[in-house]
Amino acid sequence: MRFGLQLGYWGAQPPANAPELIKAAEEAGFDAVFTAESWGSDAFTPLAWWGSDTTRLRLGTSVVQLSARTPTATAMAALSLDHLSGGRAILGLGVSGPQVVEGWYGQPFAKPLARTREYVDIVRQVLAREGKVTSAGPHYPLPFNGAGASGLGKPLKSITHPLRADLPIWLGAEGPKNVALTAEIADGWLAIYYTPRLADMYNEWLDEGFARPGARRSREDFEIAATAQVVITEDPEAALAYLRPVMALYIGGMGAEDMNFHAQVYRRMGYGEQVDEITRLFRSDRKEDAAKAVPDELIHDTMIIGNEAHVREQLKVWESAGVTMLLVGVRDLDQMAKLRPIIEAENAANQR
Repeated sequence: MRFGLQLGYWGAQPPANAPELIKAAEEAGFDAVFTAESWGSDAFTPLAWWGSDTTRLRLGTSVVQLSARTPTATAMAALSLDHLSGGRAILGLGVSGPQVVEGWYGQPFAKPLARTREYVDIVRQVLAREGKVTSAGPHYPLPFNGAGASGLGKPLKSITHPLRADLPIWLGAEGPKNVALTAEIADGWLAIYYTPRLADMYNEWLDEGFARPGARRSREDFEIAATAQVVITEDPEAALAYLRPVMALYIGGMGAEDMNFHAQVYRRMGYGEQVDEITRLFRSDRKEDAAKAVPDELIHDTMIIGNEAHVREQLKVWESAGVTMLLVGVRDLDQMAKLRPIIEAENAANQR
């Protein structure tokens, strides 16, 4: 199992220590660094800026939101980053949710699976550069001939020759149909709120995609990149207290009440009653009570928190479950320093 540094998206301001964290991650033997976007900072710009000071780390988006850019615009950004980094780009894509897609981007959220399939096909056409890029639609027709069209559009081929036609495309997916689609058309799965104890269920979803005619990958060459907060501490309760409000937000307040994909993930884990209570409290503006309602075991299911021995043990559990890369959330250099000997030991073991 390899390791990626998950920087996520910005809050009110850019994280001041990101360059130092990235430098420390490269020195510690991390394989990649990832950025994200929601409705503030974008994913590509910070990755290109900070990535220019790296020499070995792969540079990934986790994730770029489909509705933020047309497929060809995303392909342009990815191929540009791949050239500038010498072939180190990973393009992570995701559909986001209806509140963001329709409220921020002004695009319809309907048919996310069909849109994802069509989007990825167009990106791959651009990267392959085997012919002019076309799409019958209906979501991203190229050329566009719909209402208001001039009729002058014509199929085009990228002026710039992509560095890699097989630039890896990973998809962020949470539900069974989306995960199966990911296994069918992508090179990797960006799993959020992954829990090793449900590995058999995830494998069923993945195997459905691998078994489809024309599937791009098999289990042997497919990446499973799971994001997990990793906290090395002798005081787990302090870490849990810090994380409860974050989990209350994502479970109870992120997305529409009847379409919160993060909440659905935890329902599948068996926390339906707790999710209902957290949601009720959070949406009643009782956010502190919602945080208190987050049980310890819910956090431990999808994060690794404890002393060094516990963290080392859990890393083996996650790897045994099929995770090929752990995207580690690290926010300060002290935690990075504690992680470094563990990462170095894991990398040395992988090379033997």
